[in-house]
Amino acid sequence: MYDITLTESFCPKQTGGNDQRLTTDEMLTESAQKWPDNKALRELLYDGNIGREWTYTQLAQESQKLSNALASRHDQGAKIAVFANNIPEWVILELAAAIAGLVLVTVNPSFQASELKYVLEQSGAEAIYFAEEFRGNPLGDIVREVCADIASIKHQIVITDQAALYKGSDIAHDRAVKPEDPVQIQYTSGTTGFPKGAVLHHHGLIKNGRDSQARSGAHPGQQTIHFLPLFHTTGCAIMVLGGLATGVTITLSPIFDPFMLVDVIAREKPNYIGGVPTMIVALMEVAKAKQVDLSFIERVGSGGSMVPPELCRAANDMFGAPIQIIYGQTETSPVISQTWHSDTLEDLTETIGQPLPDVDVAIMDMQSRAITPLGVQGEICVRGYNVMHGYHDNPDATAATIDENGWLHTGDLGTMDARGYIKITGRVKEMIIRGGENLFPVEIENAILQHPAIGEAAVIGVPDPKWGEVVVCFMRAAGGEKPDDAQLKDFIRQRISAQKTPNHWRWVDEWPLTGSGKIKKFKLRELFEKEG
Repeated sequence: MYDITLTESFCPKQTGGNDQRLTTDEMLTESAQKWPDNKALRELLYDGNIGREWTYTQLAQESQKLSNALASRHDQGAKIAVFANNIPEWVILELAAAIAGLVLVTVNPSFQASELKYVLEQSGAEAIYFAEEFRGNPLGDIVREVCADIASIKHQIVITDQAALYKGSDIAHDRAVKPEDPVQIQYTSGTTGFPKGAVLHHHGLIKNGRDSQARSGAHPGQQTIHFLPLFHTTGCAIMVLGGLATGVTITLSPIFDPFMLVDVIAREKPNYIGGVPTMIVALMEVAKAKQVDLSFIERVGSGGSMVPPELCRAANDMFGAPIQIIYGQTETSPVISQTWHSDTLEDLTETIGQPLPDVDVAIMDMQSRAITPLGVQGEICVRGYNVMHGYHDNPDATAATIDENGWLHTGDLGTMDARGYIKITGRVKEMIIRGGENLFPVEIENAILQHPAIGEAAVIGVPDPKWGEVVVCFMRAAGGEKPDDAQLKDFIRQRISAQKTPNHWRWVDEWPLTGSGKIKKFKLRELFEKEG
């Protein structure tokens, strides 16, 4: 940990991080030179067996080959979308697009047509690389339906079609790419009713992933089982870019299936696993039911939603290693702070650790934006290399998030002690975090309001022991008809993805309102907690 004594809630940049400013190509080339014959990427099949494997040399060569193909069909700086689950081609496309100087637009494979259409149009993507199906979601059919109405989409390529994917790979390119160049657009939740595309750069993603892996204690040659979704920064940045920069072996799972994964973990004996709290809980439950010993695991990382102290203690008993809590958001590439493996149980269970190296973190008063005294609540703000360039084609949202002094305002409330350890105390935004997925009420409200029987709707998040939070939809009827829960669920699932679908539906005759006529959502939350 840092040995510091602060006098206010401001932790200035600390040393100890990796000082290199690298592009993805430079990072991958360096890793292949350091560990040419070490396994870099392994494919885990749905049945738990190992499929294809790539050494660091082979992964670098494969990524360069695909980058040649991409460069043959996309100008430098072009935006291309990926719409698939965790398969090796996703990782290779991520690396290849970066080498070719392209910007990868990551898309959740649970998205439905309206969600995909918004992302493709807002990002300005000119191509989409997709899987045909994932978990019953017909991705290929959705792509063909959506892209028929988007003239700017020049290419629709099935990511597993090797002939189509690698067409043009025989001609090498020599594009110059800089560490500060945009490399990804990741869509994150907001309060406007539409996701915002955070524009991230090579240096931010690579350094952040590497420094987070270093704090986790990762070393070359160690193995991780990777089951976090690649379309999130945690999956494609911390786990992939940070892992490859560190020299670890990534065994990539196509799906989170705790029954399959517990057996794989027991067999492969990885040094490290990471997942949102619901994933860790599921693995622990299955391991306990199967009486599988997982005490060999050296490191467990978790974040994405609040990590209950009880879970941290239970994980320590199950794995013989404490959970290291990771805190951040997409806009910060993503990690802001992280606990240390050597922290006390109190710090591991009750804080989100100290900031990563080379970033400033402060707690600021919500009104004056002055730095608060130690221990006084305010908004968690961060400044440094890891901050996004901004939101794609959304200057107003960018200005509202990054102030004139370069501070990114997270929307989370917290406190800081004299050692620079941070505690989360609440959220400024109404964002709902369900199992690590950021959901925003307005999008869900807009979807359900398309039902002719619903006049008004208000969506809130309520605490849940499994998911952290779940969605509750309060509604006022437009007339006498009140569809039942099953009908409402069926209606909304045709419009938005499963994780956004409310778990509970509640009818009201009138709303609790503020003086200005706004719905008091905290009153709805109190009502739900009272009545269930």
